[in-house]
Amino acid sequence: MALAISRKLSMIAIQLVACSLWLAACGQSNTDTKFQQYYVQGEQLYLKNCSNCHQKKGGGLGRIYPPLNKSDYMDQHFDEVICAMKNGMEGELIVNGKKYNKQMKGIPSLTELEIAEIATYIYNSWTHTRGLVEIQTVTAALQKCPE
Repeated sequence: MALAISRKLSMIAIQLVACSLWLAACGQSNTDTKFQQYYVQGEQLYLKNCSNCHQKKGGGLGRIYPPLNKSDYMDQHFDEVICAMKNGMEGELIVNGKKYNKQMKGIPSLTELEIAEIATYIYNSWTHTRGLVEIQTVTAALQKCPE
């Protein structure tokens, strides 16, 4: 049990160092601990809740689940992406000129903080550089979700 906890803490420490190096390369301050915390927690939440369909590196799964990496949809539909995390999404979706029509189940149990963390991770990974996604931004987006 102690060994498993030690390994988990080691992985988190490695991720924080990697995140700090990435931030330094992008010109952001290493002291932005809130961004770092959201990013690392968001990665863990993404891996647990999203990567099975969208894959670990955000490439999607064939013509079934759309990519998040290099996704024009993500770039143009921030509020809808936030709503989809919580409420799901169904119907045709066009990402990078390709049609997808597989229902995405939402995760209603996600808190606004967890959604902000996932959004911070996915919007600052791969080809995206949005910066910190604040809880207030998530709250505002969720208020616009269709009923």
